[in-house]
Amino acid sequence: MRSKLTSSLLIILSLVLVQVSFAQTPTEQTDEVIRVDTDLISLLFTATDRNKRFVTTLQEADLRLTEDSAAQQIITFQRETDRPLSIAFLIDVSASEEHMLPQEKAAARTFIETVIKSSKDQAAIIAFTGATFLEQDLTRDVLSLHKALDRVDVALPTYLGAGRPISGIASKPGLRRPPPDGSTAIWEAIFLTVSEVLARNTGKLGLNQKRRAVILLTDGWDTSSRLNMQEAIKSALEGETIIYAIGIGDSKREGVDKHALETLSESTGGRAFFPKKDADLKIAFSEIEQELRSQYLITYSSSNKRRDGSYRQMRLWLTNPQLQRQKVELRHRPGYFAKPLK
Repeated sequence: MRSKLTSSLLIILSLVLVQVSFAQTPTEQTDEVIRVDTDLISLLFTATDRNKRFVTTLQEADLRLTEDSAAQQIITFQRETDRPLSIAFLIDVSASEEHMLPQEKAAARTFIETVIKSSKDQAAIIAFTGATFLEQDLTRDVLSLHKALDRVDVALPTYLGAGRPISGIASKPGLRRPPPDGSTAIWEAIFLTVSEVLARNTGKLGLNQKRRAVILLTDGWDTSSRLNMQEAIKSALEGETIIYAIGIGDSKREGVDKHALETLSESTGGRAFFPKKDADLKIAFSEIEQELRSQYLITYSSSNKRRDGSYRQMRLWLTNPQLQRQKVELRHRPGYFAKPLK
């Protein structure tokens, strides 16, 4: 009797151990997946032909990827047409935008209605002069976005919207005081939008993150930022955020700083637009929509394993002779900062 009881206990104990072993397996596998994923670099890019039409038939074999001139092995390659979007509309409300602001708001409203899919996409409305104001945090609620756009108005001389000021620029020796009302602090607004709105509300970087983009409406003339353009660009690269700049200014004043807006957008993998009339503004928003829905995604694990915070230059090359003859152009962010893994 005792022998049978002992045998039964041993069988039960064995079954328990087997169940524990199986229960631990998914956790071990999950830890491994997380460890691997955090080492992957993701790169979104678009391809256009000589007529600026999007090319959607590329294959992995058509491409070669380098990082700091060293060839890299592509791990995944796919078209990204359905990844959720996180878009911040960053609107200059200084006096120079007074005449065009109604058209800007109307174009943004149409964009929101046609692009933002309430089931997964998000958008935020942010206004700026010397300070940066969050009129609407990232939301899927199109009605809330419309109401926030209605509140955005020109600061003459003080901005009177309902949005809360966004802060987040750490003080340091030699840093000037915050910009005054009526000035234009573009680079600060970009930095705060990326670090305090997009990065904090769309999760960690990686394969499953939302595509982050800033649509900047401004004349490009920064008069009061405590940060410079390169610091704004660096924040966008670190946050894997594309900047689309729409240059709109008062022709009776200084017009638009095209060079600054082109440098800003192209350095993050985006584009700059300079509409001259209402129809051009609508076209600009339409092209941004097409681009966001016509991207490719590749991932790779860098052959340079040093996570020392240094800047790494990435470049995609076409290896397909036919595509080269067709003058297909690839556009993507030019690099990233190799931050230590957390």
